[in-house]
Amino acid sequence: MSGDNGHKIKSVLDAIPPGALVDSKWMSRHQIADSLYHDYVQRGWFVRLAHGLLLRPNTEFDASKPLDWQVVVASMNMIMEINFHVGGITALNQSSHGHYLPLGGTEHVALYAEKLPGWLSKINANAKFESRSLKLFNDPYLGVEPLKSSGLSFGGEASFPVSSPERAILEALDELPEGAGFDQLDMVFQGLASLSPRKLMALLSNCRKVKVIRLFFVFADRHGHAWLKHLDKSKLDFGKGDRQLVKGGKIHPTYRITVPTEFVTTGQESDDA
Repeated sequence: MSGDNGHKIKSVLDAIPPGALVDSKWMSRHQIADSLYHDYVQRGWFVRLAHGLLLRPNTEFDASKPLDWQVVVASMNMIMEINFHVGGITALNQSSHGHYLPLGGTEHVALYAEKLPGWLSKINANAKFESRSLKLFNDPYLGVEPLKSSGLSFGGEASFPVSSPERAILEALDELPEGAGFDQLDMVFQGLASLSPRKLMALLSNCRKVKVIRLFFVFADRHGHAWLKHLDKSKLDFGKGDRQLVKGGKIHPTYRITVPTEFVTTGQESDDA
């Protein structure tokens, strides 16, 4: 290997810690020719996981074991510089608000982005990655924060962007009724006593979907956390007219959206159910 190529592999290995992933776009940006990184694979410095995706193996690497999804997203953030964030129920689970980890099933990881790399669906990971749109908010990055995770198997403290609990609960509500489900989100709301009313108002004001705003207050009224009295509904757009969400449900008397009967909280409505 020539001196120039030797310098390049040293710079690549310095930039990519053992256990991390890198894509061919990163290699191209750093002027690593295709023939060079094919040579890196031949020499065992990297392992090809999918077309356009390489792993720098560490001493614990076992090709038969699935990748940790957090290693994948931390590599996407810290090395490949792909724009995305982890959101919805996944983000709530990361902040210990989720109560919705699958029992014996595959975890689903919600990634919000304009476009995700095709190789995400081809790698063997311990979770299924699901693409989500950024269209829920006018500002696609409002309420997105870095999550540091020291338990990852490369480079000490790694991080990736996640929705704050205030944003994540609105993203999760956007998936009703197909997502986690009313009962699961009701359990999540029970644990959301420490949300920031300032952050909530900013996000609710920025939210594009009337359905999500109405559903948020259906749950918020049920649980009556202290932050609720600090939210100014007069500054929010609740839209007009009734909204059909759940077949066979009942229309909520205040927020005019169909929900399961048990989520209609006034005594009269419950008696009529």
